Amino acid sequence: MTADGGGLGAGARPVWRGSSRSGAENGDCVEMAVGVPGAVPVRDSKNAAVAPLVFTPGAWRAFVRSLREEGAG
Repeated sequence: MTADGGGLGAGARPVWRGSSRSGAENGDCVEMAVGVPGAVPVRDSKNAAVAPLVFTPGAWRAFVRSLREEGAG
């Protein structure tokens, strides 16, 4: 990660959290960060040096909601 929070802006201090649904056996893990105002960064834990995808909070909520609705059907 770079000094600017991995391309997340000056002063960004992301705290990365692994998905509870990611595979523990083979190291496949999607991580999202908290601590970045106005953004939800998402990265592949196996390739953490690459800049994360950054979503707006509203876009992230819509994405998670769609996954939950799809899983309920």
